[in-house]
Amino acid sequence: MTDSYVKGADTPALIEKTIGAQFDETVARFPDQLALIVRHQGVRWTYAELAERVDALARGLLSAGLEPGDRIGIWAPNCAEWTLMQFATAKAGLILVNINPAYRTAELEYALNKVSCAALVLAPSHKTSDYVAMLRELAPELAGAAPGALYAARLPALRLAATLGDASHAGCLPFAALAAGGDATLPDALTPADAVNIQFTSGTTGFPKGATLSHRNILNNGQFVGRGIKLQPGERVCIPVPLYHCFGMVMGNLACIVHGATMVYPAEAFDPLAVLEAVEAEGCAALYGVPTMFIAALNHPEFDRFDLRSLRTGIMAGSPCPIAVMEEVIARMHMREVTIAYGMTETSPVSFQSETDDPLDLRVSTVGRIQPHLEVKLVDADSDTVARGETGELCTRGYSVMIGYWDDPARTAEAIDAEGWMHTGDLATIDEDGYCRIVGRIKDMVIRGGENIYPREIEEFLLTHDFIADAQVIGVPDDRYGEELCAWIVLRSGASLDDEGVRAHCRGRIAHFKIPRHIRFVETFPMTVTGKVQKFAMREEMIAIFAGRG
Repeated sequence: MTDSYVKGADTPALIEKTIGAQFDETVARFPDQLALIVRHQGVRWTYAELAERVDALARGLLSAGLEPGDRIGIWAPNCAEWTLMQFATAKAGLILVNINPAYRTAELEYALNKVSCAALVLAPSHKTSDYVAMLRELAPELAGAAPGALYAARLPALRLAATLGDASHAGCLPFAALAAGGDATLPDALTPADAVNIQFTSGTTGFPKGATLSHRNILNNGQFVGRGIKLQPGERVCIPVPLYHCFGMVMGNLACIVHGATMVYPAEAFDPLAVLEAVEAEGCAALYGVPTMFIAALNHPEFDRFDLRSLRTGIMAGSPCPIAVMEEVIARMHMREVTIAYGMTETSPVSFQSETDDPLDLRVSTVGRIQPHLEVKLVDADSDTVARGETGELCTRGYSVMIGYWDDPARTAEAIDAEGWMHTGDLATIDEDGYCRIVGRIKDMVIRGGENIYPREIEEFLLTHDFIADAQVIGVPDDRYGEELCAWIVLRSGASLDDEGVRAHCRGRIAHFKIPRHIRFVETFPMTVTGKVQKFAMREEMIAIFAGRG
């Protein structure tokens, strides 16, 4: 089956503008409205104030010797400067390269060299990471270099490093010097098809791939994601997800810019208490997060003291949302119009989203329907389209599909076929009404003695136990069956449960072969910075444990 959703009577046309042009249009409409609130920095800028800073920084970047088309990295947690860089680079014709705050030296070296970054803007440090020290390890030449004139053997393309904050660092330009502006003229020949952003995908094997996204890709995704939650001018969106990821910079920032809403950052990194404080203090109408973030907020010991009645909507995405969590978010956080969104970095990111008025059962069991101006199909292992209702690999096509992986035509061709279909690697079903259910990853599917088992089904069932707060199920090697199920379980605060209690909950209610043979109780799961559970790490840990027992 193939579904598509194109422009109808009530569907907006695609935005055929650059991000800078859209930004200027919104500023002209809402100059005195708050555009950005960064609570941990005390920032409260109107659209006019944000625009003044963005334009100055854009001129400053070009005056520092950068040219349209150059790549410039941003390596920092959530902060006002990150947002200034997002819009200033777009207006200057530069390509912003998002560097994961969790990257260490080898990963930073790979990313900067893969896309030939000419410049890097970095926070001096974040949590336990000393970013400046890591950069100096890769480029000891910084110590004797004039700012903007770096020549480093291991980072041959890098010429300029600029640091946030007030401290001076040898060889680095203070960010304030860039932000002060310059006499450069902003380019006027930019097009919506131009590359504007590179995001490295957090693959579980091999080197990360640099998904290259255009103005048209991500600006339109911001439009339709915001439309999906009925975002209105002046409403405030709480954005605790990382800006370096599409969830923050596209679904958060660009959705706000297109719809004239206000971006609210509670803290530089996710903190459930800061989120609850921000929602109450700022009267946020929407809250974003991955399921683990909502679980952390709901389980915070001070949750009940906060008035969250300003919330009406939001987005849960990034990983499958447990049904029980969705129900609690609606009941206890007042997010009656919360939506589920599904996608991937390579599709800018959202392909599917539920509607605010979808029946509750569909909002808790599906990822909604295909977004406007996109197509979807499901295929089997032979790339043949499957019948509606059957399981197949989800493929999408349309404006949101990335330009490609930077300087990697072979891996681009593996992901995007000759007809323009992006192959997601996710297994799904689509019903007669177009609602999509993600049933697992092709690589996550467990084959136990010839039985195909989708871990998400088991995870959803385990969450029906009153004592279980979260669960993740993986396949682990087994001599008899090839693979066996292993469940990692996080218990609710104060709850007590053992292996036998879990299995007793399962017996007679799910098929015997779906009952996890191995059960491990943990406090947290290994995760990426964006909150995605790293099942490969769980699998490796279990294999190591089994080896130790042997």
